[in-house]
Amino acid sequence: MSGATLYAINPASGERLAGTFPKADVQMVEEALTAAEQAFHSYQTIHKNKKALFLHAIADALSANGEEIVNRAMQESGLPLPRLQGELGRTTGQLRLFADLLAEGSWIDAVIDPAIPERSPMPRPDIRKMLVPLGPAVVFGASNFPLAFSVAGGDTASALAAGCPVVVKAHPAHFGTSALVADAILAAAEKTGMPTGIFALLFDDGYEIGKALVQHPLTKAVAFTGSFNGGMALVKLAEARKEPIPVFAEMGSINPVILFPEMLDSKPEELARQLAASITLGAGQFCTNPGIMFAIAGYNLGRFKSALTDAISKTPAATMLSPGIAENYLNRANALLKEKGVFLLAVAEIAAQNQHLKSQSLPRIIAVNGSDFIDNEALQEEVFGPHSILVSCENIQELERALAALSGQLTMTLMATNQDLQTHQNLVSQLKSKTGRIILNGVPTGVEVCAAMQHGGPFPATNDSRFTSVGTDAIYRFVRPLAYQDWPQELLPDALKDGNPLNIYRKINQQLTK
Repeated sequence: MSGATLYAINPASGERLAGTFPKADVQMVEEALTAAEQAFHSYQTIHKNKKALFLHAIADALSANGEEIVNRAMQESGLPLPRLQGELGRTTGQLRLFADLLAEGSWIDAVIDPAIPERSPMPRPDIRKMLVPLGPAVVFGASNFPLAFSVAGGDTASALAAGCPVVVKAHPAHFGTSALVADAILAAAEKTGMPTGIFALLFDDGYEIGKALVQHPLTKAVAFTGSFNGGMALVKLAEARKEPIPVFAEMGSINPVILFPEMLDSKPEELARQLAASITLGAGQFCTNPGIMFAIAGYNLGRFKSALTDAISKTPAATMLSPGIAENYLNRANALLKEKGVFLLAVAEIAAQNQHLKSQSLPRIIAVNGSDFIDNEALQEEVFGPHSILVSCENIQELERALAALSGQLTMTLMATNQDLQTHQNLVSQLKSKTGRIILNGVPTGVEVCAAMQHGGPFPATNDSRFTSVGTDAIYRFVRPLAYQDWPQELLPDALKDGNPLNIYRKINQQLTK
């Protein structure tokens, strides 16, 4: 053991917060993953209803300790109380959603093709298939959601639901919050009789422990939400292993908003206010923050700019999640102003009421014409914070070229009338290939946790667009198919037995049935 300790700070004041946390070393990594591997074998044999009770118990424990957890998260993140109370509700809600998914049971996609011994010229064997868990999963806590995308967030909930023990690397911005949430998970595991090693939390303020977790031979999957550079570093580590493993990296997005002509012409001020609120929500620290807007010159674009400038100028400064994030925001925003053709359109004029507060950010909108945007890939790089670019195109042809230059995104938003959509059907169709979620006349901030949600998109938004990190389908990141051929009934998993003891939906001879 290294014996070193870590501590958390308040990003608004820079002050050290109470509590110390043991800095992890390679021995702690070894112990956590060895215990997780042992837990994996026994966890697979636990009935689905008992696993569901485990997830419900985690949600109960988080709710019971909610005031302490939220207060600590406020101190460590600078996020306001209502936001964190809502985030705690989302965290417990998604745990219960996965618990209900487990209890119902059909998610394992059981498929049965019974034997046909009389088939000519060759008999068909009895083949039955279902999804099974991969093994111990490593989860990296996210900076911008200290609860919903962190220790007990969607990655952990979906991995545990899939049958995978979890080892979490706490995000260094909120050690105290992570510790409180981990205590709730461990208490729930003990209460419901889960195997030792089903969950572990490790603390580190650098990169070595994360590297060791990904490279450890017992790790079978990795989930990450954060920057492009961080996500790709993990992908490369996983690919370089003797046994490559899947990494599910959500790496951010600029989430384009396209202002179609008729819609922009009809309500420029309303659109400006709506987008300004989305851009500045939570100091812009959402992976679905609308980081770029496209419009065609004319069509009341001047009125839109004026209203947008007015709304942004009246938005007060806000504390960002950490001093490092605030510094990166300022550096990145300033760097873009030096790019060809870029100019400052709007900036907040209201500084923090308490000038001594640290980690403050002022919302900004910059602008550029379509041709300069098309020629400059740097303008597609995410600025994590309350920042957006307005791209003004000369005509629909330039707009089409600008949108064609975009890389993969988590979301794309179309502000359009029905007539706009009918007039530009080809353009709308092309946009579908660049995103995981296409939104009509709404804002991308706000990700509903439900079965239909897709929070993932073509590269570089994520490294694998086939999966989502939000909603019940997130469970499919942590499983693989396993087929049983010619097994006796008594030795088959319950999900594949003829009597269907789990009473789940299954596909038998291509027919979905119970």
